Amino acid sequence: MSDNQSEVKCPSKYVKLNIGGSLHYTSISTLRKHDTMLHAMFSGRMEALTDSEGWILIDRCGKHFGTILNFLRDGTVPLPESIKEISELLAEAKYYCISELVELCERAIQKKELETDPICKVPLITSQKEEELLIGSTTKPIVKLLVNRHNNKYSYTSISDDNLLKNIELFDKMVLRFSGRIFFIKDVIGTSKICCWTFYGHGLKVAEVCCHSIVYTTDKKHTKVEFPEVRIYEETLNILLYENQNGPDQELIKTTSSYDTVSKVHLPISDE
Repeated sequence: MSDNQSEVKCPSKYVKLNIGGSLHYTSISTLRKHDTMLHAMFSGRMEALTDSEGWILIDRCGKHFGTILNFLRDGTVPLPESIKEISELLAEAKYYCISELVELCERAIQKKELETDPICKVPLITSQKEEELLIGSTTKPIVKLLVNRHNNKYSYTSISDDNLLKNIELFDKMVLRFSGRIFFIKDVIGTSKICCWTFYGHGLKVAEVCCHSIVYTTDKKHTKVEFPEVRIYEETLNILLYENQNGPDQELIKTTSSYDTVSKVHLPISDE
């Protein structure tokens, strides 16, 4: 045993604990309250070490030791919110042989695993600044759908409402299927367009599919919304080329950025 460490002796009712650099001050009675490793340590049944300043040394992470002490005091304790932190606490509870806390953590983890989390989340843009931040916050390829009926100045053609809905439905299906590979954004505040798909790779705009136009009839103008399904599939396939962190070469960027690119590959999405 080194000169600056010795077996712990506890003449006082209180002790100073150094748990992996996290310092705690508590009573002997708290540490002996349950039949745990700490009870054994402070009852003389296990060896413990103390440094020259009187801190008792335990070589464990001290992140959750405050929670451990609260459980020893009260017999119950609020658990962390995330499964990750509950799992960390569970590991410490097992080390200190606190069986009741082990059971509490295991039940909480099982409950959280049964909870249904959203499959994916799609941010809704509220400002141009927010859009820039979102585009710069991810390394994934990005697909943005802008839908804003308030920008229309004229009446719609007869099929426009159906086509607008088809664009939205396709976006939702693609989100459910490809959210692990593509970062999807929805924009409902754009000031100049009604329905438009935009594709980004490495933070740069690669392609755009505008789905609306103005058509002229004998008496007045109308807004026409289209559903260019094949073109949207093509650009989605192209944008997946940007999954590579190093990025495609310049010739590939030039090819995939061309609006005249025709792909023979289709991306079927089941309605099931």
